[in-house]
Amino acid sequence: MTTGQDLLELSPVMPVVVIDDAADAVPTARALLAGGIGVIELTLRTPAALSAIERVAAEVPDIVIGAGTVVSPDQAKQAADAGAKFLVTPGCTDAVVDACFESGLPFLPGASTVSEAMRLAERGLSALKFFPAEASGGVAYLKSIAGPLPSLKFCPTGGITVASAPSYLALPNVGCIGGSWLTPKSAVAAGDFAAIEKLAAEAAKL
Repeated sequence: MTTGQDLLELSPVMPVVVIDDAADAVPTARALLAGGIGVIELTLRTPAALSAIERVAAEVPDIVIGAGTVVSPDQAKQAADAGAKFLVTPGCTDAVVDACFESGLPFLPGASTVSEAMRLAERGLSALKFFPAEASGGVAYLKSIAGPLPSLKFCPTGGITVASAPSYLALPNVGCIGGSWLTPKSAVAAGDFAAIEKLAAEAAKL
């Protein structure tokens, strides 16, 4: 896997996962994999995140582990050092995009406006994260920018549900979607990994 475009083809749904206890990371990743999802975006929103990425990279080599919510150059380096195979950012400051390039990893930079998307395209990036998807106009917005920006493909994330997922995936400029519904906090906290496997199996069929 060498480009952002490759990331969009790993799965119809990229699970966006928040881990509070690093011990939950490996069983969560194994449950997703058992359900047919071969990629995980583990967000850097908790103190346990980097340790969780390290464990998944070491113990679940068959899943492609990425780091999400990369908001600083330091985080890009820390995630790469922890074993992340790709990076995802919610927005696109020059410093963060530079750090992602420097990491050598494929990455999906976040954009929610036409100008942001055009700036990223100028830097040679054609696979972007569209965030926050629902709050930024959702399916209608992506449909309306497909014409003027035909070379760009998106992974919309933010507020998407299993019900709205098919309408996103039907768009020509959507490669995959990001979804947090595959790993509900309640299921992770309760150790109900069978429920996560079931949600993953449903998502893999989308």
